[in-house]
Amino acid sequence: MARRKKYPKLPNGYGSIKRLSGKNRTNPYGVYPPAKEFDENGNPVPVKALCYVDDWYKGFTVLTWYKHGEYYPGREKELTESGNADLNGQIANILSKYTQTQREVADQKTFEDIFKEFYLWKFKKEYNPGRQKRSSSEQIYKAAFQNCSSLHDKSFRSITAIELQDTLNTCSENGLKHASLEHVQTLFNQMYKYADANNLCDKKYSDYVAIATPDDDEHGVPFTYDDLKILWDNVSDDIVKVLLINCYSGFRISEFLDLDIDIKGKCFFGGMKTEAGRERYVPIHSAIISMVNHMVKKYGCILPEHPVYFRKDMYDTLDKLGIEKHTPHDCRHTFNMLCDDFKVTEREKKIMLGHKFTDVTNKVYMHRSIESLRIELEKIPARPKDPNIK
Repeated sequence: MARRKKYPKLPNGYGSIKRLSGKNRTNPYGVYPPAKEFDENGNPVPVKALCYVDDWYKGFTVLTWYKHGEYYPGREKELTESGNADLNGQIANILSKYTQTQREVADQKTFEDIFKEFYLWKFKKEYNPGRQKRSSSEQIYKAAFQNCSSLHDKSFRSITAIELQDTLNTCSENGLKHASLEHVQTLFNQMYKYADANNLCDKKYSDYVAIATPDDDEHGVPFTYDDLKILWDNVSDDIVKVLLINCYSGFRISEFLDLDIDIKGKCFFGGMKTEAGRERYVPIHSAIISMVNHMVKKYGCILPEHPVYFRKDMYDTLDKLGIEKHTPHDCRHTFNMLCDDFKVTEREKKIMLGHKFTDVTNKVYMHRSIESLRIELEKIPARPKDPNIK
């Protein structure tokens, strides 16, 4: 069976060219203008085709005419009536004009312009700096963007890796916490991913940017086994559910904001911060699957509020339960403690925590199936008792 020919990807807002079903159509390509109306779910309302043509590049020519205000109903016939040489020449001119125009427009776009485009693409809503009500993810991206004020007015395409690094270093020198620096780095990565997909940059310069300061959140004190017993005894509380889910998965609290949750497959997918930590699979322990299911059904996610607000609720809850004050990151240390105390292998523990391997063997052969990780994770019991006390 012959493969269907692939054509260039049209940019956002350019319209679309769709091949229609059926084998015997004279003009199998429908040419549609960009959608201008959206339904309540953010999906574009279907628009009427401008025309139908027998060749994709003719459709592209029609859209280019339309974008420049040069199309009128029936003009596509000029393409059919032209000889092959004339048609090829017209299309070549259109492509040249299109490429030059797109490059000129992209060169004029600032860092702030690209951020607003990226924000609309990611959250399906316009960026409004004055709007108060936002999701947790929106708040993080807004704060990260505001910390990059030195880049806002610069042409996005002209920004270099050195300028990105200098911005991150300045944020660090101004006292920004390591977690906030990670958010800035994530913003760079996400914006350049969007820009690269839409031909708005020459290179993904975000790949060459790194946080120079040491991590300030890897120090902490795990919950004691007495603390864990109290948490298990009060598992009806949603804040306690989040803490136990965290203690049995090892994610950083901020990683829950964009975490993918596969209830049926019983696993988490996500992560940030380091190359080893990004996009990692962690099984959902059988002891917390009902808690995860409860939170997803009730809130649509594990963490129903921004980590800043969760901290306050967490401190209030721990104080009410008579547990010494802990930070959300102490849950990650608790996971590490449980893995060590119940003999989870070092390799599987590192994979689940997203830690980097230093030896060549593990770097190359570190891949493990989700079920292999699950076998190790299930060594940790529900309502665990300190195995070091006989």
